[in-house]
Amino acid sequence: MKKVRIGSGAGFADDRIEPAAELAEHGRLDYLVFECLAERTIALAQLDRLRDPAAGYNEWLGDRMDAVLDTCAARGIKIITNMGAANPLAAARLVADIAHRKGLTGLKVVAVTGDDMLDIIKGTDLPLLEREATLSSLGDTVVSANAYTGCEGVVAALAGGADIVITGRIADPSLYLAPLVHEFGWAHDDWDLLGKGICVGHLLECTGHVTGGYFADPGYKDVPDLAHLGFPIAEVSEDGSFTVTKVPGSGGRVTVRTCTEQLLYEVHDPSAYLSADAVADFSGAQLTQVGPDEVAVSGITGRERPPTLKVSVGYVDSFIGEGQISYTGPNALARGKLALDVVRERLDFVGVPTTETRFELIGVDAAHRGAGKSTAEPAEVRVRVVGRTDSFDQAKRVGHEVTSLWLNGPAGGGGATRETHQVVAILSVFVPRRQVSLKLTAMEV
Repeated sequence: MKKVRIGSGAGFADDRIEPAAELAEHGRLDYLVFECLAERTIALAQLDRLRDPAAGYNEWLGDRMDAVLDTCAARGIKIITNMGAANPLAAARLVADIAHRKGLTGLKVVAVTGDDMLDIIKGTDLPLLEREATLSSLGDTVVSANAYTGCEGVVAALAGGADIVITGRIADPSLYLAPLVHEFGWAHDDWDLLGKGICVGHLLECTGHVTGGYFADPGYKDVPDLAHLGFPIAEVSEDGSFTVTKVPGSGGRVTVRTCTEQLLYEVHDPSAYLSADAVADFSGAQLTQVGPDEVAVSGITGRERPPTLKVSVGYVDSFIGEGQISYTGPNALARGKLALDVVRERLDFVGVPTTETRFELIGVDAAHRGAGKSTAEPAEVRVRVVGRTDSFDQAKRVGHEVTSLWLNGPAGGGGATRETHQVVAILSVFVPRRQVSLKLTAMEV
């Protein structure tokens, strides 16, 4: 039975680069996938593109391609990635330039566009999923609107001979499903096979999650060599059965427990995992340890895909101002509490109109919010004050009041910092599939 090996080279925008090179070199791969978009990532990329029309793709794109292109070209490993973010065309041009600089020839780089729905839906009365309002209620604050497309664009690119496929927003599992549909000729309405392929993508999309990253808890769930964590590989058969493994000798581990945690990650209903290509059913999943760092997955089924596609809408929500300062030594806790009281009073006195504030001592009550407090006196505390406002200048005053404690607050304050930034938030709408039209742009090297 024909098998395809897919490696997961990245699971978020700032993921490590070295494990992908290890996969290309030692993973015996057919495909290497880089999944680098989150809900807010593409909205922030759209802001970058507004400032510079040549920008808007993942900042590590060049570094990742530098690390793997030579090996992938030499071994015939095809690359699929959503690092195009808000500007797949510019990303494809960059990759083509890198390949040319390296002296690589005979490569086809394909950009998949069409997920950008901003001009099509902005100002319409599409209902928002997260609140009782319509898209038009956001007015001019909307900066992006990108549809979660399915695998069809990537499948078409691969059918046209693409060696490197670069997309914008696409459903995360679809990046992994696409090569399976292409290689095995799976029908776009064979829901069980598509459900199995979606499970492959879901298990691999977060890279180190399934090899022990974000799993490790010393003494409870020990994971070896996290500093050199290996990223996962799926070996998939034509019938949709597959195993998850990693490069032998790499850090981390692949076990039923690591795979189970990732299988349940970000899943509201295991029997109905909605994706752009199908609705996968994980409820009958069977995970079996079939060898060292090798887990077989079976029991996955699928149902007909949803009639609509989800669109993530990015909008400018507010501005955040933050300031921090440390107090150490005897009575540090009391001095930290006094510092918070001073800033509270100052923000009220100078009239900074915040819509939300946080006053916390990191290590004391920042996460627990007063629950589970220790009676021990800490040797140091870190004061943190955060305020949400409607303007950049108002937010800037929040951090200023904290840094001014240096000479106007309790004794021994040091290491003061402040920052101000714009908040881009995300809401969602559904659109009919017919409104999304994908386009392929090929570049020959």
